[in-house]
Amino acid sequence: MGISLYTPGHTLPLRPFLIQVTINTYIRGGAGAPGLSLKNHFVELVIWMTVLQIVFLLIETVARFYFSFITAWLGQTVVRDLRVDVYRKILGLNLSQFDKTPIGTLTTRTINDIEAINDIFSDGLIPIIADLLSILSVLAFMFVVDWRLTLVCLAPFPFLILATWLFKESVNKSFIRVRNAVAALNAFVQEHITGMPIVQAFAAEQREDAKFNKINREHRNANINAIFAYSVFFPVVEIILAISTGLLVWWGATRS
Repeated sequence: MGISLYTPGHTLPLRPFLIQVTINTYIRGGAGAPGLSLKNHFVELVIWMTVLQIVFLLIETVARFYFSFITAWLGQTVVRDLRVDVYRKILGLNLSQFDKTPIGTLTTRTINDIEAINDIFSDGLIPIIADLLSILSVLAFMFVVDWRLTLVCLAPFPFLILATWLFKESVNKSFIRVRNAVAALNAFVQEHITGMPIVQAFAAEQREDAKFNKINREHRNANINAIFAYSVFFPVVEIILAISTGLLVWWGATRS
């Protein structure tokens, strides 16, 4: 786990580098150095490594707080502005538009769908930029250390790109289906609660209950499809990661 400069979940390889320096300089190289006892080497190692870890921990804590606060603030600011714009747009619609569009659908578009945009900033756009910067820094470090070993580890990378593209296509379709299902569900509930006296006056409770079950079933199926895509994608990523790790071990064993 390295120090997190961009996002809490992704780190730069500083701590692994410290471990490498510790092993190569202090344990392997320092033990036999003339004029310096093994005890002094380990005392120096413990002091400096502890100080560095504390410094990195403090920087990581500040960076996590700053990143979490800024992304949340940006997302909420964008959501506020978009919600105002959408509401102003609704105020300017023709009366015929309200006859064709259920009130629940407009409510969903104004509240739920815009709230989902907040996730783009907190879990999407900015983390993607942070991930790209983190990946580039890690790859640069890996190529500096051993470019041949890096290419071996990246051999399964095309399969990861293919899996990510298929996952993106599946999730995109599922997301649209979920949003439409949420809009239909909100519209149905809003309209039928408002018009409940009419439903009861015509004794249409069972018929409307069947319609609600159908809409609710579509909402459930849409979410299950999205969950299925996630359930398939992440195990595939783990398999690709295991293959990459196996290639790393194989290359290191054959070159040792």
